[in-house]
Amino acid sequence: MADAIRILVVLAEHADRQLVESALENEVSLDVVGYAEPVEDWRAFLEQPADVVVVASYGHDDAVTTMVDHAVKHRPDRPVVIMSEASPNGFLRQAFEMGADDVITLPQPAEQVAFTLQKVIARRKGLAVPGKANAPLIAVLGPKGGTGKTLIATNLAVALAQRDANVVLVDLDLQFGDIGLALGLSPEATMYDLMRAGTPFDHEKLDRHLIRHSSGVKVLIAPTRPDQASAVSIDFLRDIYASLRTMCDAVIVDTPPGFTPEVIATIDVSSEICMVGMLDSLSLKNTKLGLETLDLMGYDTERVSLVLNRADSRVGITPDDVSTIVGRAPDVAIPSDREIPRSVNEGTPIVAARPSSGAAKAFRVLADRYAKTPAPKPAPLPSGPTGVRALIGRRR
Repeated sequence: MADAIRILVVLAEHADRQLVESALENEVSLDVVGYAEPVEDWRAFLEQPADVVVVASYGHDDAVTTMVDHAVKHRPDRPVVIMSEASPNGFLRQAFEMGADDVITLPQPAEQVAFTLQKVIARRKGLAVPGKANAPLIAVLGPKGGTGKTLIATNLAVALAQRDANVVLVDLDLQFGDIGLALGLSPEATMYDLMRAGTPFDHEKLDRHLIRHSSGVKVLIAPTRPDQASAVSIDFLRDIYASLRTMCDAVIVDTPPGFTPEVIATIDVSSEICMVGMLDSLSLKNTKLGLETLDLMGYDTERVSLVLNRADSRVGITPDDVSTIVGRAPDVAIPSDREIPRSVNEGTPIVAARPSSGAAKAFRVLADRYAKTPAPKPAPLPSGPTGVRALIGRRR
């Protein structure tokens, strides 16, 4: 059994040991080093050589997160997996935040469990900060519709991908999301399909529901019909975000107008906010109210970037007026560009379609605020039909 995975199993109070033993009953690839109850000597037990620690529980139990915390702190280099006999929805987010690498819902065939543990160990070896939700989550907000949130989100995502960042873009406009259309992606899998697949939202399941753009950005597309939006609950969103932040370098969320429950939940877990406004009185009024709302929510406004879209529009309001109306100057100004509508229709963001344009340069300035590596590289242009033409006849 030289190649077998060595496992330490910690049993929570109501865990079914027989069920756990059945799931780990694979004499070829799994080797259970020992079982422990919570009352036993943690340090002595965790000192044993093993490849992974399994924390077995019945369901949501505060003691489970304590066990995970002990195991992670004792050996930060060793992955920790939770086995749950009930649906883990509701504490999956806490599990990932405490450092768990994955969650397995029992019963599962021993072969499937072995495969999951193998992936966890392999994935852990490639993580810069193992088991931690360390990727920033950037929420793109705009209290008023039509300000260009989707334009900002897509170009920001591609600009970060041009810096070799592993970026996931989430379309949170659950009823009328346009990220797929703006990037020329066919909705082969959507957030609704992910909800139907059920918990746990582990890396493998999420990866199957992410659509790849030619730039390297991975996209979680919104449901294709408004009636499917109700399938996405707030708890599901929090669990999805927690898992995504352990599998990429940045998560960007394109939100719908207003402070809906989904948007508030996203703000609560975000590390940065990109507030988008335009040079018109209605947009600026709502932008001011949006910033004031964030302040009332206790959000650190220093983590809010204010982006002025179509900043060179001649509509009787100058960029200098924005400071007076909104109460702060824009951090980034995106100029108008006649090629932007074409780039949207073709599904190729302007940072890739016309990288030397003023708009593309402004988007890269915005990306600099979030990027770990400053030097961008040209993004490959997609081949074949894209955008609207690519979606004709394919949208469900």
